[in-house]
Amino acid sequence: QVQLVESGGGLVQPGGSLGLSCAASGSIFSISYMGWYRQPPGMQRELVARIFNSAYTHYADSVKGRFTISRDNAKNTVYLQMNSLKPEDTAVYYCNANVQTLPTMRNDDYWGQGTQVSVSS
Repeated sequence: QVQLVESGGGLVQPGGSLGLSCAASGSIFSISYMGWYRQPPGMQRELVARIFNSAYTHYADSVKGRFTISRDNAKNTVYLQMNSLKPEDTAVYYCNANVQTLPTMRNDDYWGQGTQVSVSS
């Protein structure tokens, strides 16, 4: 069983910054990638950023240049530093990890419970 525990989130003014973190725990043999999705009110969940165990990163065009994803593999933790926040960044942010729980098992995606990020003056 794998759990993703998120921290961070909250209310910030436009132009401000916020940092999110997510630690994976439980039966973890390896993690292919970790990342962040978000779901704005009334909209579909979308990929924000993803970082692979090779350290390769991918960002949504909407956040490129403003958000930075990083990880600490030893701690199975992924971070999302969000700068120059805009009202349209308001969403529930979900941590995501692709985890192999045993060497004989295929990877599965796991999700955090979500944390609210609100950007408003």
